[in-house]
Amino acid sequence: MYYRLKKNYILRGWEKLPYALADTDTGRILFLDGSGMDALRLCDGTVDLSLPVIPKGIRDLIPLIEKKGIIEPCAPGKAILPEQEYKKYPARYIEEALWSITGRCNYRCRHCYMSAPDARLGELDHETVMDMVSQLADCGVRNVSLTGGEPLVRKDFMEIVDALLERDIHIRAIYSNGGLVTDSLLDALAERGVRPEFNMSYDGEGCHDWLRGIPGAEKAVEEAFLRCRRKGFPTGAEMCIHNANRHTLRKSVRNLAAWGCRSLKVVPVSDVGAWKEGGMGQSIRLEELYRLYLEYIPQYYEDGMPLVLQLGGVFRADPQSPGLFAIPAVKSCGDPDKTCICGHARLVLYISAEGRALPCMALSGMDIQREFPLIPQLGLAKCITDSRYMRLIDTRASEYLEKNPECAACGHARKCLGGCRASALENAPGNIMGPDPYVCELFRGGWDVKIMEAVRKAKPEAKCAGVS
Repeated sequence: MYYRLKKNYILRGWEKLPYALADTDTGRILFLDGSGMDALRLCDGTVDLSLPVIPKGIRDLIPLIEKKGIIEPCAPGKAILPEQEYKKYPARYIEEALWSITGRCNYRCRHCYMSAPDARLGELDHETVMDMVSQLADCGVRNVSLTGGEPLVRKDFMEIVDALLERDIHIRAIYSNGGLVTDSLLDALAERGVRPEFNMSYDGEGCHDWLRGIPGAEKAVEEAFLRCRRKGFPTGAEMCIHNANRHTLRKSVRNLAAWGCRSLKVVPVSDVGAWKEGGMGQSIRLEELYRLYLEYIPQYYEDGMPLVLQLGGVFRADPQSPGLFAIPAVKSCGDPDKTCICGHARLVLYISAEGRALPCMALSGMDIQREFPLIPQLGLAKCITDSRYMRLIDTRASEYLEKNPECAACGHARKCLGGCRASALENAPGNIMGPDPYVCELFRGGWDVKIMEAVRKAKPEAKCAGVS
């Protein structure tokens, strides 16, 4: 009885997470216990699993693993490929790298985190970028999303794509303003057998051109969404809310759904980067933002949940699970000593245009980003194992609560854990361990309760995930 892994599976491990099965087709990772890994390592096409020396517990796992489509029977000696064999990476596990491959852009967005219209962060040269691709592979980063600036302005964009694919790194998404999403680009990606999601900015009918700083940007992004739909590429969108476009939210969701967009994330414009440099000030008051969200939620259900929607940290719903919704800002903290202050940053690494390892993109527009390591200098393995970056994302909730006794005494402490570090810095530059005013208002202002009431009134059967 001989079995081997199917060709799209490889056996991998990382520090503190030593046993995993990776699907090279999708980039998905399944973590295993020791016995599961033992069973899979024997499925190499050269071991007779019917031998009495094979423990019964291992033999009993084989039909279960075969049923899941991970292994297949084979003739004796039909060995797996060398790259499928178990390999342990010398770094912590990172689920995905969101990588700004350039700080340049063809638009002049008034709110750009990194002041891309002026190319303040520039871009790394081709050789350095190729080396960073190799480092991502050497550290076992299986998924990458490409952003900028505008990633498509790089002349070597397809070379970067090819380098990632050659190392079995899955390209999840390409973040773009849509202006350079052409038929030839989509055809080139399809020829390589990949169809990443194109996540494109859309800021409302009649308002988009102003925020993007380019006449015709709204028409261009509409055409990009439609082009992706025709070519079979999935799309998502992000909308930056401010006082001048708040009235377009419902129409924007309808437009995007009509163009084939499957998801939208709505966030307020942050007072950082170009927005701050232009002296624009607070884009929308917190109370007005939450009232806008609260007013729109019944309309979202009335319109038939046209796409996956996330309104900041306030509300998320998916038409595939119409009976559920979530309040993303609500965290589950059983033990503050074991809970990381930011679970998202623990799994997703942001690489800035100059090659810094950062917890998130928003920090690239703040002075504090200079405190974080440059990957070309320190090396990626060191950055994600022992560096200023790693120390921050591994910070536990107990440390935050100790530094903020007022938060520790709050009845909402275990739900919010201080909120988002980028929002905290926007509120109090220089204090990355300060409270996030958005979550303070959400919980202390009772908006979380109002959101749940609005959803249940619009869709009585809906339940909030994580809340009994």
